[in-house]
Amino acid sequence: MNKKKITELNQWLKENGADAGYISNPATIAYFSGFKSDPHERVLALFLSPDKDPFLFAPALEVEEAKNSGWPFDVVGYLDSENPWDKICRELSSRYPLTRLALEKNDLSVERYEALHARLPQTDFSLDVTPEIQRMQLTKTASEIDTLLEAGSWADVAFEIGFAAIKEGVSEAAIVAEIEYELKKRGVSRMSFDTTVLAGDNAASPHGVPGDRRITANELVLFDLGVIWKGYCSDATRTVAYQTPTDLQRKIYDIVLEAEQTAQAAVKPGITAGELDTIARDVITGYGYGEYFNHRLGHGIGTTVHEFPSLITGNDLVIQEGMCFSIEPGIYIPNQVGVRIEDCVYVTADGCVPFTKTTKELQVLS
Repeated sequence: MNKKKITELNQWLKENGADAGYISNPATIAYFSGFKSDPHERVLALFLSPDKDPFLFAPALEVEEAKNSGWPFDVVGYLDSENPWDKICRELSSRYPLTRLALEKNDLSVERYEALHARLPQTDFSLDVTPEIQRMQLTKTASEIDTLLEAGSWADVAFEIGFAAIKEGVSEAAIVAEIEYELKKRGVSRMSFDTTVLAGDNAASPHGVPGDRRITANELVLFDLGVIWKGYCSDATRTVAYQTPTDLQRKIYDIVLEAEQTAQAAVKPGITAGELDTIARDVITGYGYGEYFNHRLGHGIGTTVHEFPSLITGNDLVIQEGMCFSIEPGIYIPNQVGVRIEDCVYVTADGCVPFTKTTKELQVLS
C-alpha cells in the first residue's frame, strides 16, 4: 500500500469538497493499494475518503488475495450472483456521507456510471479525480526509478534473445514466442504489452501484428517490447538488419537515429513536451520524410505502459526532474520499410538517462 499517495489524494478530496473518491482503473487501484488484479468483466474498486478509512471492493474469488496483498483495511467481496452496484451503494451509504463523490472519469464506463447514478441520484458526480492522479504519477521517486531501471534491463535481455532468434525462414510469431518463453524461464511472468516483431515491409505499419511473415535476407526487423517487473513497465524499440541492408534501409535508419538522439539530448527540466516532439519531427521533416512520422514522439511510463503525459507538438507541459517517458520517432513508408528507435528515460537535473542500454547503432546480423 502506498500510504503517502493515499494521504495526498485524500487531502485533495478534502480540499475539493468530496466526501469520497471512487478509483475504478485496476492499474490505479494497484498504484494506491498494492493489490494487483485483472478483474475482467467483474467490478474492482477502491473507495477513499478524507475522514474515514478506505476500502477495497472486489469479486469474492479475489477477496483473500486482496487481504494477503498487504492492504490493511476492509475488503468487501461480492458473488457473481449478486448485483455489485446494489452492494457498493449500500457500503458507501453506510460509511460516508455522499453529497459529492469524485470519479476517475478517464476510466469509468458510461454503463457503470449510470448504474451508480441510478442508485445515488442525489449525489454530485461532477468532480474528476483523473488530473490529480496524473499529476501524482507524473514524477517518480528514486525507488520507482530503480524499479523502472530493473524493468528496462529485462527489456535488454529480451532484445538479446530476439536478435539471437533471427534466422532466414523463421516467422515473426516464432521469434515472439522464443522471447516470451525464455523470459518466463528466467522469472519474468508478464510482458507490458503484446510483443511486436515485424520484418521488412510489415514494419511499415507502426502497430503491426506479428504473424507468419518469414525473415528473408537483406531486410530490417523491428522489435517493440517491454516487461512488467515489480509492478512497473518497460517499453523499448530497436530495429536491426538481417544481412546487408539496402541503401534506402540504412538511410531511413540513420535519419530516425539522428531524430531520436537529438530529442534525447534535448531533454532537461524546463523544456516542454511539445518542444521535444518538434525537435525530433524537424529532423525527419528536414530530410523530406515528415509525412511518414505519423505518431507522437512519446508517452509517460510507470505502473502502466502508457501514462500521462503525451509528447506531441503543442503540449506546453514543462518537463521536470523525475518525469519518465518514451522517445520513439519512426519513419514508415508503406510497402517498403519501417524503422522506429525507442528508449524510455527519466529526467535528471540536467538531462536524462535511458532505462534500456541496448545499442542504437544499426546492428547487422547474419
